[in-house]
Amino acid sequence: MNRSLLALVGAVTLIAARPEAVARSVVSSDVAVSIVGQVTDASNGSAVQAAQVHIEGTSLGTLTSASGEYVLLLDDGWIGREVAVNVTCIGYAATQARVTLAAGANTLDFALTVQVLNLDGLAVEAVQGRARRREASMDATRGGFQAASRAAAEANRIAADRESYAHITENGFVGVVDNPLSTFSIDVDRASYSNVRRFIRDGKRPPIDAVRIEELINYFTYSDPAPAMGDDVPLFVSPEIAPAPWQPLHYLVRIAVKARAIDLAEAPANNLVFLLDVSGSMNRPDKLPLLKQAFSMLVDELRPRDRVAIVVYAGAAGLVLPSTPGSEKETILDALEQLRAGGSTAGGAGISLAYAVAAENFIEDGNNRVILATDGDFNVGASSDSEMVRLIEEKREQGTYLSVLGFGTGNLQDAKMEQIADHGNGNYAYIDSQLEARKVLVTEMGGTLVTVAQDVKIQVEFNPARVAAYRLIGYENRLLANEDFNDDTKDAGELGAGHSVIALYEIVPVGVDSPVLIQDVDDLRYQRNPIRPDLVESEELLFVKLRYQEPGGSASKLVTRAVGSIEWETSDDFRFAASVAAWGMLLRGSEHCQDFTLDDVARLARGALGEDAEGYRAEFLTLVDRARSLELLADEPGGR
Repeated sequence: MNRSLLALVGAVTLIAARPEAVARSVVSSDVAVSIVGQVTDASNGSAVQAAQVHIEGTSLGTLTSASGEYVLLLDDGWIGREVAVNVTCIGYAATQARVTLAAGANTLDFALTVQVLNLDGLAVEAVQGRARRREASMDATRGGFQAASRAAAEANRIAADRESYAHITENGFVGVVDNPLSTFSIDVDRASYSNVRRFIRDGKRPPIDAVRIEELINYFTYSDPAPAMGDDVPLFVSPEIAPAPWQPLHYLVRIAVKARAIDLAEAPANNLVFLLDVSGSMNRPDKLPLLKQAFSMLVDELRPRDRVAIVVYAGAAGLVLPSTPGSEKETILDALEQLRAGGSTAGGAGISLAYAVAAENFIEDGNNRVILATDGDFNVGASSDSEMVRLIEEKREQGTYLSVLGFGTGNLQDAKMEQIADHGNGNYAYIDSQLEARKVLVTEMGGTLVTVAQDVKIQVEFNPARVAAYRLIGYENRLLANEDFNDDTKDAGELGAGHSVIALYEIVPVGVDSPVLIQDVDDLRYQRNPIRPDLVESEELLFVKLRYQEPGGSASKLVTRAVGSIEWETSDDFRFAASVAAWGMLLRGSEHCQDFTLDDVARLARGALGEDAEGYRAEFLTLVDRARSLELLADEPGGR
């Protein structure tokens, strides 16, 4: 089997004498160690965008920007260490260089050699009616990688306005006396962060509605306590309160919910159906080739008792691989390797077929899941989105969940993909690189595939004796009616093994002369809700209630936590989550963060990196610095 896209070996050209422009523009003086440089095409010297640069043997890496530049930020523990830096990019031979790291900026430039990709042909076994098989020839892609890249760039330019995002109206401040309860469904999706990262690396300010602040915050791992061993409750709630960095008159409340981790070796057997979009719109290096790499990583993690089937859809839906045990990795990987793109997009038919295959191989007490991978361009198939949603909800109730992975640019249907993942009790992630694929499908596989709590809802009650007003930061499309909290038939979010979810509230203490506009209502004529006398002097600011159901259950369980004391010495997790929230507000042009700047965001985050074993927080700093150096906040959202 040809696995060349996963492990290519090529010659590296190091350009020793290069000005330290990258280091000066994006690396702050207090960073102990960094690796900086530029990746170019050896044939013409042009910048190579979205090349993956990572340190071998670690998860530390990044992607090159539109100008081919990259930055890796490290701590002083790396000084004197010799490391191998690998560079891979679809369409080019992989390269590697070794360097002994000195304090400050270490410059490594790479010139990549073109490696032509063969994208011709595909034959799939189509399943229609009573399992009849026929061969469908997909549209062939002609020409080498460079021609494909030029065509893709032009297609992206033409299709740039086809990306779709659900409209979000930012939550405002509401008065506690009239609105003491705040209720919402948790959200552990992280797609918004990697999608926003893609825009910033391309030198563009992301569209406002592409920025979902809760997903930015929840992209990162935090060190919050998990349930104790032997605890019957699979979730643990931990709060923290301190002055809000962007408005010191207010408090910021951080509510963390951490799910119990599991030993993946002991996790229930997986019955997975890969539902893969091989339509013509997927014929780009950042789509189908990256998709195959991503799923190959997941296949490598399968156990013998796991099973995988592969369904593809283009002009028609087809079965490429019947359900196959995880012990037959080569068979599964070979089926992935053969995939090619062409045709229109029968997304609805593909989902129907995938669910049928999942039902045929259903595992009692197992993880039965369809994983849809697409750019979201459903233009042929089910007659309406509502019919598709009803099908997904029906299968969810029967025990088969749906997760969604988005790929590519130009026609990303983000709103639709988020919606169907939510209705399918699954996760939605956006894959922009091999590093992101490894994060989602390998590092966080337990949280991605194994649900430990479903229909998780949070309701916060604020004490009117201590809190005048509040606003929930993010979660605008996850808000619930207060009555929904006790309604066990109301669908809500799922929490996977080892996952955590963070919610932030900005609150206005009683007696503070706050400059914010607080939404209120007229006094009631017939009734009042007086404050309990025993709470007037209480330290309690708020009361957190959390409801969840066991996987496959129907009756919810309740967890509660009273929250009171203010922290003046905050944790790294608190400060870092606050910096990400502020960054999101600035990208959205929020009225609630007008006096905060990207410099303030960087300063707050830099002092809260913590251990950062995977390097994700350091990467966040590079995005903040890039947005600052390009003055993206001065641009129209989605512009440039």
